[in-house]
Amino acid sequence: MSAADTPQQADIDPAENRRRWQALGVGLVAAFMTLLDVSIVNVAVPSLDRALHASPSDLQWVLSGYALTFGLALVPAGRFGDARGRRNAFVFGIALFTVTSALAGLAPSPTWLVAARLLQGAAAGIVNPQVTGVIQQLFRGPERARPFALLGATIGISTAVGPLLGGLLIALGGEEHGWRYVFFVNVPVGIIAVILGWRLLPGKQKEQADRHRLDPVGVLLLGLGVVLVLLPLVQQQQWHTPWKWVLIPAGLLVLLAFALWERRYARQQQPLFDLRLFGFRSYALGSLIALIYFGGFTAIFFIFTLFLQNGHGYSPLIAGLAITPFALGSAASSAIGGRFINRLGRPLVAAGLLAVVIGLAGTALALRQFPDAPAPWVAAGPLLLAGLGSGLVIAPNQTLTLSQVPVGQAGSGAGMLQTGQRIGAAAGIAAVGSVFFTRLASSHGNWTTAFEYSLVVATVIIAMALVAAVVDIALGRRHHH
Repeated sequence: MSAADTPQQADIDPAENRRRWQALGVGLVAAFMTLLDVSIVNVAVPSLDRALHASPSDLQWVLSGYALTFGLALVPAGRFGDARGRRNAFVFGIALFTVTSALAGLAPSPTWLVAARLLQGAAAGIVNPQVTGVIQQLFRGPERARPFALLGATIGISTAVGPLLGGLLIALGGEEHGWRYVFFVNVPVGIIAVILGWRLLPGKQKEQADRHRLDPVGVLLLGLGVVLVLLPLVQQQQWHTPWKWVLIPAGLLVLLAFALWERRYARQQQPLFDLRLFGFRSYALGSLIALIYFGGFTAIFFIFTLFLQNGHGYSPLIAGLAITPFALGSAASSAIGGRFINRLGRPLVAAGLLAVVIGLAGTALALRQFPDAPAPWVAAGPLLLAGLGSGLVIAPNQTLTLSQVPVGQAGSGAGMLQTGQRIGAAAGIAAVGSVFFTRLASSHGNWTTAFEYSLVVATVIIAMALVAAVVDIALGRRHHH
């Protein structure tokens, strides 16, 4: 903070200061709600499967579709908020999220639910950049540390309570309709957030004159490329033609066209995705670690809840409790990771990834060794270890990845990183889910075998992120020498 800033902040009117923190509170509630929907729906999947007679691809789209549109909306929505005012974008995003949550809860068919989830994910992607933007607008210098710490805690808590809250809501509403409560719970919170957001969030600043265009061609190419890659994985059980695999190289070609377009676009305008940031080693390898890691760990809860509820007959509440050790471990260690990351650097992230790999391999081994014991109890210890490792990966890796990014490109860099995380999550659910359902069909309904195979695939994906972290450490040491 500069000397010029200090008296201004010291002289902030108490009423104005209270309003700032109230605005932050509204933003944190909105962030909590949108991020909760990433994890809360996992335990509802078997219930909505039975109620709507959904296919394996429908179930994958319910989860991966939300993650995909969430990721694609992040960067353009952030830029829209910069240009047109964050309050307008926030209120529109929350209103859309509330309406689409109600539509998801009312879904009479799988197609309806998938469409509602795609729109709901886009709404979440509109809301989240406005929360970080409001923090940057209302708080200055070192005083931003506390709001960002609260945002980090909100992300951790939403992940931790999601499965448990989902299980409680389904228990409250019953097996047939309880899954609808998982979506309806957003409606009253969303209505309150719309009203308070309009009253408390700052409007467009007079000096706000962002001339950057939204680059719809870039967004379209990125979205089309990712969807083409995901389609044959998600639709594997439904599309029997071998020609479906042609879509993957076609998608990669579209993604190459996206990269070339963004490079060309950067010559005339500020690009939506500034690919020049990948010239920084820490950013390039950190983004790769995030993309791969989210591809591995997000899918685990999808297959685990199916294994517990459909394979072993456990209730959604027990399934939610079974996932809780991972979430609690992650929440606990993320606080430690934030404290030591500047001192330990990438080796801390590598240690976290190693713990996740050992924990997930231990989960598969424990379930094999004790097939007759209650699965939630058998998996609790290894999942706690994996969660402790996960807390040392996500936030610390983000800190390191953005460490070399120039201040003027910090927003773009963070947006690209989060987009990569969401796209990784969507691809991971598609790939691991594809292995799960294929193995389930080939083993004539053996849920344990299907879960073990798909868990091994997820573990191998995370091991690839560990390799990327080790490469970064080795390159860093060579650079210092």
